[in-house]
Amino acid sequence: MKKFLIVGLGNIGSEYENTRHNIGFKVVDLLAKELDTHFETKKLGSLAWTKYKGKTLVLLKPSTYMNLSGKAISYWLQQEEIPLENLLVITDDIHLDFGSFRLKAKGSDGGHNGLKDIQEKLNTTSYYRFRFGVGNRFSQGKLVDYVLGTWSPEEEKGLVMRIGEATELVKSFVFAGAANTMNQFNGPMPS
Repeated sequence: MKKFLIVGLGNIGSEYENTRHNIGFKVVDLLAKELDTHFETKKLGSLAWTKYKGKTLVLLKPSTYMNLSGKAISYWLQQEEIPLENLLVITDDIHLDFGSFRLKAKGSDGGHNGLKDIQEKLNTTSYYRFRFGVGNRFSQGKLVDYVLGTWSPEEEKGLVMRIGEATELVKSFVFAGAANTMNQFNGPMPS
């Protein structure tokens, strides 16, 4: 039986709920709903356990805030005895156009403090990350305001469909493997 840790990055608290930085939370929330499970408050995060096509999925929303996500991920990888190659981290990415998907096996943190902390705590850049493009329509010095800002009405329209497709990417990663998933899902949002 293969076990996977699927981590949605975000910040806890209602003030962050509909921000760009919380797209990881949104994806795992919908995934939990689709797979008929619910989150429980546990050490360092909210967790849900479920099965999908013979695989066990542990869904995690760290409660450590974005910039300290690595602590929760490291803890639950060890606690659940999940190998690093079965970790998938879902995060926002300002370097990708809104709605673009990029699943990668490794890479830099790209200036993302959550990924930076994960890299430091796991002592590697070799883990799967699913970057969900949030665009970069902000002026110099306004990055924090942008990622902690809410979606525009135009983005909201495409978001519901794209979050649904994001859960399909996660299920494909678990069942069909990373290479097949990259071939099928990586790229811009369909117009």
